[in-house]
Amino acid sequence: MKTKKEISKKDLKQYSLDQITDEIVGKPGTEERTLFEFELKLDLLGDIIKQTRKERQLTQSQLGELIGVKKAQISKIETNAKDVRLSTIMKVFNALKAKVKFSIELDNQELNIA
Repeated sequence: MKTKKEISKKDLKQYSLDQITDEIVGKPGTEERTLFEFELKLDLLGDIIKQTRKERQLTQSQLGELIGVKKAQISKIETNAKDVRLSTIMKVFNALKAKVKFSIELDNQELNIA
């Protein structure tokens, strides 16, 4: 058995993120992978809201006041956007003066809503 010092890079197998995700979460098109990717997008949405709020130099309380909700609701949106109404998220983006575009693909037809 080789010691840590004796192991070279060629002894180690490298994996891409896609390979690891396929192995742990599931292949693209599976129910598990679809749910994983959906939740990841919602987490990113919360991160975008938080980052934009900070760039606009707003506190969670101030943003909440702009859209008529409490600070706790803004915190919830930033940390767990999947349990928030779309109308509330749209109000947040409106208050942040963000332009929102939707792109939806149904049966190989793409619908863009600006």
